[in-house]
Amino acid sequence: MSKREEIAPNGDKRYIRRDDKGQIKSSVEEGASLSADARHKAKADAKPGQGDRGDHHAK
Repeated sequence: MSKREEIAPNGDKRYIRRDDKGQIKSSVEEGASLSADARHKAKADAKPGQGDRGDHHAK
């Protein structure tokens, strides 16, 4: 599983995940991802770069 990376094209920060060929596989806005983490109580921690997997709590 590839790690998420943060990009900021045109000032819009996004988390992306790339496939084996290096093309963008999935993309989500940073603010939406962090606010979704804050709305849920974390039961388990996720590994670095895998914050969208499981219920990792944003810090």
